Amino acid sequence: MIRTSTSRAAARGAAVAVLAAALVHPPLRAQDAKAAVAKSIDAQQGHYTDVARQIWGFAELGFQERQSSALLQKQLRDAGFTVRAGVSEMPTAFVAEWGSGKPVIGILAEFDALPGLSQDTVPFRKVLTEGGSGHGCGHNLFGTASTAAAIAVKQWLEQSHTPGTIRLYGTPAEEGGDGKVYMVMDGLFRDVDAVLVWHPGDDNDASPSRDLAIISAYFRFHGVSAHAAAAPDRGRSALDAVEAMDMMVNMMREHVPQTTRMHYVIRHGGLAPNVVPDFAETEYYVRHPSADTVRDIFERVVDAAKGAALGTGTTMDYEIFGGSYAALPNHTLAKLTDANLRRVGGVAYTPSETAFARQLQTTFGEHPPALARAADIQPFDTTQMTYASSDVGDVSWVVPTTSLSTATWVPGTAAHTWQAVAVDGISIGGKGLIVAAKTIAMTAVDLFTSPKALQQARAEFQQRRGSGFEYRSLIGDRKPPLDYRKGSDR
Repeated sequence: MIRTSTSRAAARGAAVAVLAAALVHPPLRAQDAKAAVAKSIDAQQGHYTDVARQIWGFAELGFQERQSSALLQKQLRDAGFTVRAGVSEMPTAFVAEWGSGKPVIGILAEFDALPGLSQDTVPFRKVLTEGGSGHGCGHNLFGTASTAAAIAVKQWLEQSHTPGTIRLYGTPAEEGGDGKVYMVMDGLFRDVDAVLVWHPGDDNDASPSRDLAIISAYFRFHGVSAHAAAAPDRGRSALDAVEAMDMMVNMMREHVPQTTRMHYVIRHGGLAPNVVPDFAETEYYVRHPSADTVRDIFERVVDAAKGAALGTGTTMDYEIFGGSYAALPNHTLAKLTDANLRRVGGVAYTPSETAFARQLQTTFGEHPPALARAADIQPFDTTQMTYASSDVGDVSWVVPTTSLSTATWVPGTAAHTWQAVAVDGISIGGKGLIVAAKTIAMTAVDLFTSPKALQQARAEFQQRRGSGFEYRSLIGDRKPPLDYRKGSDR
């Protein structure tokens, strides 16, 4: 009897020790699963680098990414995913899914290029196609890494018989077309528990970050043509109206919050100096951290356009073609991602990659960052602010979302440049792709194996969003502007 009592006591002690260890260390199952998904991605590194290079070569603009979208869909179908193509009235958008039930973990994938950034994979300016497009924001890497992560997670879920659903969203036209906004409006994220996303960069960082909400629009003015010298009194210049609007908006800059950004281009200003232009068009972006403030400032821009038309004897119409919220941070998800990024590590260069990087840095100007930055993981910082915009913002207001960046670019590289295009097509970009894929896959494992983490992320999401929040898109109820990039790559 004494021995039995001692044995039971020992068993209880052992159970307490195991429980205590579990509270200090992640469950062994999750750690084993992370090792498995990382190994799976490493084994396919050459394949995924090739996929990214093919998309780099396609360099398709927003809503025209037919080959890029089809290639990613093929990877997912071949891996056993069910794919719905052409969702939300966007031919190149898709949703790929495997599994059933809860939790539902989403991963975002982008794949559109930018106009006018054609560039060869060399560390000096060398245009491949005059006026052609190029992946200056690394979306060829973005879409491929997200796909790789989704496939690795699916394989683990299947082999381990873990319940839940992994879903990849193929999101077109991030660069100004706001593809994700239409997917949000269509309710495609309604049942999702968390969303993971990444973006190419020149460092490795999983810190939660705010950015800017945006409304983008075309303003079109209609006047009366006339001979500019022989009969100018009979004309009413649409170009004068554009210039008057631009002048008034520029004067507004003194009287808007300091975090506001307003920028424009004149898309059409006339055809000949001796003909009074009867049509002119300007394109505006209005940005601010608050979606409500963006709405208010944009209405003031519209008033300036109305005044310009009145003062020049012309008429005006405008079209909102884009708009997205600022990102809503989620520290719970960001901390999980940060821990996994530190486990994966940064990007190490070979001697030839180092030589390429150093030559490329000579085109940046003075004092570029050290190349070692590509291998480092940035400190976790909850105060970051980025003065750019992304349609990921709308997703983050309807489901808990977090993002990270990895060093796909040589340290010091600016986005939307030929230097970024050059690196996005070589092994340096491919290494950052693999870091991102493994980090996302590992974070997904955490979410599938830790209901508590999802509960905490949801609680934080609801607290940050505030009670009574109702999502209203900044683009109204318009349809996707499928032709907004047509002609941009001439």
